[in-house]
Amino acid sequence: MSAPLRRRWLTMAGTAAALALVVTGCTSNQPQDTADEGSGAQAAVPGTENDEPGDTVTIGFSAPAADHGWMGAITRAAVAEAEKYEDVELVQAEATNDVNLQISQIEQFINDGVDAIVLLPFDGAALTEVALQAMEAGIVVVNVDREFDDPNAARTTVLGDNYGMGVSAGQYICEQLGDQPDAKVAEIAGIDSLPLTQDRSRGFADALFECGLEVGNRVAADFTVQGGEAAAANLLQAAPELDAIWNHDDDQGVGVMAAIENAGRDEFIMVGGAGSKNVMEAIEADDSVVKATVVYPSTQAADGVKLARLLVQQKAMSDLVEVEVPRTIQLYAPVVTKANVDEYLPTAFES
Repeated sequence: MSAPLRRRWLTMAGTAAALALVVTGCTSNQPQDTADEGSGAQAAVPGTENDEPGDTVTIGFSAPAADHGWMGAITRAAVAEAEKYEDVELVQAEATNDVNLQISQIEQFINDGVDAIVLLPFDGAALTEVALQAMEAGIVVVNVDREFDDPNAARTTVLGDNYGMGVSAGQYICEQLGDQPDAKVAEIAGIDSLPLTQDRSRGFADALFECGLEVGNRVAADFTVQGGEAAAANLLQAAPELDAIWNHDDDQGVGVMAAIENAGRDEFIMVGGAGSKNVMEAIEADDSVVKATVVYPSTQAADGVKLARLLVQQKAMSDLVEVEVPRTIQLYAPVVTKANVDEYLPTAFES
């Protein structure tokens, strides 16, 4: 890796890691000597001023359909986080992949006069206008995962590090194959129209470039088991010999693995994405092509609920010097291998 990319990546990773600790800490309004550690999926830290009951906060929550494990985990974590606070009333809209229906859900939240909206849009661009309307109506909007086109459409945005996922996957493959200049690398992306997929692919290509490798074969799936199997089958037919595959999403990876097994292929290594329990168990067993995965936290909406509560109650994060909640919070994308899988298995989601 060249010095400029290394410096840029380390800076991004350090900042993201620090903010990941801060957002889930959300401790007291008063300065403290030490930072509290926590997670959006863990119990609220007892005895801190920010966690003491305040005025009731009504939060509207909308997310896409849980048609894969990561999305289901996102919603469960958000609901569980809201249940920890007696002053939070979570109004959960029916999960949907219908953009028009999701827009109407946000319009209903506006009409109902909720205090805040935590929104993981199916399509960030398509939900931007209605999110702007909510902000203009004085409702706190927390954008989760898929960004709006206009930063003014949300008070705060909670993101995974999609570019960082690609960099992490590419760096791992470089470590394994960097001494093979003719190594054949393939990529199984998610939904190509989404900026998050484009960011992942860009990070992957940038990291591979640093060690003299490139993506030779690329297909796109749709984050589902069926889509992953179909895309992987097409890839394996087009590429009779491979050295490594990065699959963007562990949920679609269930189908990817089925296609690999059906084809009887095992000459390559595979890196996953998101951090599902079944993939981590495969890494731990070390009896398949899966050797690593890159975590994409499923706590983002839970963090969004916690942040929405702080914002409405006009509280801040004591772990920051800044007296306001940040506009953007990006979570870290670590690589999980056999060497550290025990550390991440307890928080993995089911595909």
